[in-house]
Amino acid sequence: MTSSAEPNSADNPYPVRTVAMMVKGWIDKLGTVWVEGQIAQMNVRPNSSTAYITLRDPAADMSLQITCPRELVHNAPVKLTEGTQVIMLGRPNFFVGRGTFSLRVNQIRAVGVGELLARIERLRQLLHAEGLFDPRLKRPIPFLPDTIGLITGRASAAERDVMTVATGRWPAARFEVRNTVVQGPNAVPQIVEALRDLDRDAAVDVIVIARGGGSVEDLLPFSDETLCRAIAACTTPVVSAVGHEPDNPLCDLVADLRTATPTDAAKRVVPDAAAEQALVTDLRRRSAQALRNWVHREQHTISQLRSRPVLAQPLAALTARAEEIHRARATARRDISRLVGAESDRIGHLSARLSTLGPAATLARGYAVVQTLPAAEVLRSTGDAPAGTRLRVRVADGAVTATSQGIEGH
Repeated sequence: MTSSAEPNSADNPYPVRTVAMMVKGWIDKLGTVWVEGQIAQMNVRPNSSTAYITLRDPAADMSLQITCPRELVHNAPVKLTEGTQVIMLGRPNFFVGRGTFSLRVNQIRAVGVGELLARIERLRQLLHAEGLFDPRLKRPIPFLPDTIGLITGRASAAERDVMTVATGRWPAARFEVRNTVVQGPNAVPQIVEALRDLDRDAAVDVIVIARGGGSVEDLLPFSDETLCRAIAACTTPVVSAVGHEPDNPLCDLVADLRTATPTDAAKRVVPDAAAEQALVTDLRRRSAQALRNWVHREQHTISQLRSRPVLAQPLAALTARAEEIHRARATARRDISRLVGAESDRIGHLSARLSTLGPAATLARGYAVVQTLPAAEVLRSTGDAPAGTRLRVRVADGAVTATSQGIEGH
């Protein structure tokens, strides 16, 4: 064996036996551990005293090789089968001869239903706190999907129910079916892979995850955290149709639509052609009746309007007012004529008075108007016309020019 004083290097490598023994020494220091998981595979050979089990982590793609006495498997508190959730106590063991690791188990306990339900409840609270159940995140289910993605067990009653009911309601319904195991340790990886495959298909408008009812242990994959997060990450609406009415796995809360049964899912995903045809017929009948009622109502309104005197005989009101208008016009003419005549007489009288008082009438009676020239100012005083002043004398039929001889004596 290589001296421990010499450092390990390319020039001083450890032999395989040394490395194997060192690893075994490290692993032996771990002591015993309790481990929980699902039985993915079990091999109990009749001629061997050792049973070989593959224990899988349901939340991750990891597994451990388990070895235990054959009697421990036969005397387990529950029947051990693939998919059984168990708790084991064992000691890590490294086989130096083959360089393999396994867990040598000496106790096996079953996970009780109460513990499973408690774990599901803790996971439910975690996902709820993260907002995966928020109704605002739910995507609407299309009214008439082009293609329906279906994830279910092969030749299962759930597959038959969904396809039979859907095609019965809408004969043109098309499906993209992905058959997976729906219980046991391989259920979650297969369902998640099928879910992602359908979500990538642009032709798929909605995805239905369907499974019949079962025990809490049977439905464990549908409360798996990995599956719940895969559903939440889908861009295509997901319908959960797992179990029957009392069953409520966590995928129901994450999915965009939860249905009580696979049959109910088929009814919710596609419309009923007969019901839709009946609805269309009823809507057409109701719309026709509404149109007829509207026409009758408008006809009645028009008839009422036409029966009114103002519309039935539109000229009657004018005819009735014609005589009144003629009387008013005659009265207006008479009053205007009377007013004009009275004003004409008044103007005539004023004109006569003006003529009487005017200078022309005074001149006609023998008077004259004397004006000095050239200023043509009326002579008002004898002092304004000394001798030699030229004068203009206006009489009734004209005017003459004269020269002042001065002031005469009184």
